[in-house]
Amino acid sequence: MADEAIQKVEITGSSIKRIAVEGALPVQRLSQEAIAKSGATSVADLIQALPAMQGFTIGAVAAGSNSGGNTSASLHGIGETYTLVLLNGRRIAPQGSGTTVNLNAIPMSAVERVEILTDGASALYGSDAIAGVVNFILKKNQQGATLEATYGGPEDKGGNAWNTSVTYGFGDLEEDRFNVLISYRHDEQSKLKASDRTFAKRSFLPFSRNGKDYIWDRTSTSAAPAGATVAYNNPDSKSTAFTPYLLMNSGCPENSYKTTSNARACGFDTGSTVEIVPQSKRDSLFTKGTYKLNDNLNAFAEVAYSRFDLTARIAANPIPISIAKDSALYNTYVSPYLTPAQRADVKSVTANYRTTDFGLRASNTITETKHMVVGVEGELGAWNFESGLTWSQNAIDERYTGGYAKNQAFKDMIANPEFNPFASKQSPAIQSQIAGAQFVGSIRTASTTMRGVDTHGSRELFDLPGGKASLGIGGDYRTYRYEQSPDSNGTSKDIYNFNTSPAYDLSRDTYGAFVELLAPLTKSFEMTVGGRYDAVKAIDDKLTNKTVGKKDSANTYKVSARWQPVQTVLIRGSYGTGFKAPSMLDIAQPLVNAGFTAKKFDCPYPGTQLCRAEATQYNAVSQGNPDLQSEKSKQFTLGFRVEPSAAFSFGADLWDVKLRNAVSEITEEQAFADPVKYATSFTQYIEPSTGNTYYAFKKLSVNIGKKEYRGIDWDLSANHKFDFGKLTAQLSGTHMLHANYTKAGSDNVYTSNMDFFGDTNEVTFRNLMKLTTTLDTGRLSNTVTVNYRNGYTDAAATVYDVAAQKEEKNFRLQVPSYTTFDWQARFAFDKQTTIRAGIKNLFDRAPPLSLRSSSGHQIGFDPRYADPMMRSFYITGNYKF
Repeated sequence: MADEAIQKVEITGSSIKRIAVEGALPVQRLSQEAIAKSGATSVADLIQALPAMQGFTIGAVAAGSNSGGNTSASLHGIGETYTLVLLNGRRIAPQGSGTTVNLNAIPMSAVERVEILTDGASALYGSDAIAGVVNFILKKNQQGATLEATYGGPEDKGGNAWNTSVTYGFGDLEEDRFNVLISYRHDEQSKLKASDRTFAKRSFLPFSRNGKDYIWDRTSTSAAPAGATVAYNNPDSKSTAFTPYLLMNSGCPENSYKTTSNARACGFDTGSTVEIVPQSKRDSLFTKGTYKLNDNLNAFAEVAYSRFDLTARIAANPIPISIAKDSALYNTYVSPYLTPAQRADVKSVTANYRTTDFGLRASNTITETKHMVVGVEGELGAWNFESGLTWSQNAIDERYTGGYAKNQAFKDMIANPEFNPFASKQSPAIQSQIAGAQFVGSIRTASTTMRGVDTHGSRELFDLPGGKASLGIGGDYRTYRYEQSPDSNGTSKDIYNFNTSPAYDLSRDTYGAFVELLAPLTKSFEMTVGGRYDAVKAIDDKLTNKTVGKKDSANTYKVSARWQPVQTVLIRGSYGTGFKAPSMLDIAQPLVNAGFTAKKFDCPYPGTQLCRAEATQYNAVSQGNPDLQSEKSKQFTLGFRVEPSAAFSFGADLWDVKLRNAVSEITEEQAFADPVKYATSFTQYIEPSTGNTYYAFKKLSVNIGKKEYRGIDWDLSANHKFDFGKLTAQLSGTHMLHANYTKAGSDNVYTSNMDFFGDTNEVTFRNLMKLTTTLDTGRLSNTVTVNYRNGYTDAAATVYDVAAQKEEKNFRLQVPSYTTFDWQARFAFDKQTTIRAGIKNLFDRAPPLSLRSSSGHQIGFDPRYADPMMRSFYITGNYKF
């Protein structure tokens, strides 16, 4: 009986320890060797390359956002907020006020294996496990040391990377009664500039489709020399915009183009200046100590720490500057290009200036994750149990390191008569003031702290025809606290044209309990029934000393079964319910600045005083909704596995998730397309630098959405032994059947992202596939991996038809499918020393053209769906002793 207990393990998706078998739930497993074969250099690279993953956040989005390089997991395109990420079966602190975990927090060198449950598991784990679970299981009871180092980089310029790690374990639990494991890793990634890739190097993008020539113009009229915008007192007079340099010189300056929407204006090529892959470095440490209290009980303590340091650089800062009527600048650069009637009606003049002399905007974000667990595991009588205390924190310090101007110093500069925003180059006197006018410092700190206690256990109960029935029970209590503080020296008083980061101090408690019963009714058929109760308390806003929202609770359940009529065939299925509580900011966020719209829009209410001069990105603000309720789900799976021989197996699982009460936002496209219907989506915004008031887009969450997602996860494995070695092939994929959701503000008007860039600014791909083929010939093995995603209909864009000499709105590009081949050779010199060398994107496939204008500042491709590195090489050395 003791030998059997040693072999019992807990599989993700169940609390009951048992002999490891293919269970009733679809669980994908990545072994250490599979992780090494992938060539992935980060946890995000590893997880986001799986066919079941869609809709996640990538690190490159850090360009022009405050994500800090946040990366996430998202199963089946349902969304990152519906996918639960665990470390050794326990929750870790999320990034932000919700539950989404930053994958940068996972110590990759300590990962033993990964288990991905592609079925909802709210009935076991609680809120946010609707789409599934990703469980990173770390090494334990290791003896000896492992050293590993990797160096690699693309064939073209930029983007080189390297990492090194050491893992050391000592003590044997059985013989020494203790084991200590320490794992440390350091990674460095160098930047990749847009100018180093032909497909990403410009914002003024000529292209051809169906025999016609077009231009996609993503340039900005905020430039150096500046563009001018003139607003008038007469509300019926539309504002006018032009570039004085163009009208004076009959051409645009370097790095600018005459815009396709306005022949009197020049657009600055912002895209050419962006770093499409930010530079970063990461340190991660994991240590675990286990002590054998007696033959049945172990005490353990584990600590994980990671520090991720990322610097993202984008185009120089666009800054509006007020120009006084009848000033020297007005008389020279503005007045000559106005009609007499316009001059008599001028209300305000703004120079749309870009501070190129200050350099690129550089944002440095340091993200620290600290995670500590102490607990006890083992057997008490008939119970196999585990209990632990967790303290976990994700903390961010965001700093500006270049490209931003000090408020007073910049005001002094523009007050200098020698300052000329319309000049192609500033005078030496002005240039000398720039270094002292640079703002460098922190603008905000933010942290999410989770404290929790959990316990669960399982035991055998009574005999059934198929074996022993087993019971699992457990419970947990967690408290979350989300804090954000603007730096006292990084406010709108310190930085020119800057909105001070909002302050938050929000907390709430959650608790839950579950019970699970495994019943082997016959030798070939078993059922598992589980139920859970969860409660999410109201939010405590410590800054206002108010309670926001209300307590919410839910009962969820899950029923699953497996039937094995013959040894070679398994049929399985499940049905369950789930729920997800809104994030704290979704409920309790005050009205705050939220950057800009992703796209350029015409004025929502033409002819009114708050319009901007031309199609442009409008400011955005955001606000929580205290009346939001939890989202509810129903889901099922039905699948089979066939293994007629040890050389071949095939399996497929149909899954379905339906969400109601889904939290959704009116999209910017919806609001600007029908501003009368969505009038509540607009408010006013006062520009800090000029004091001018304009319309702004207001993001509001509502609780009436519905989502329906369905698909098939499938895989095939085959192997064959030859005289010279063994050939193994593994083919897996996800085939999506439905990706439907209601339009924001509606509970019955459905739309879809299926192979289509939809309202959510992303695509759900119908087919994602991965083929891994390995030829193992003893010491040497060669692996070829093929990754495939199908083509799709791109985002709607406004393009310029060159032949017709006019703009064409709502142009949608057909983006072709994207297939890449990777190769890796592994050579084992002996049991201690292994070398791997590989080529990613073997045939140097460039990312296909995309006209999307969201998810970062990259132009011409979608970094979520194609790698800008192109062909790259790497070599890894591993030594064990």
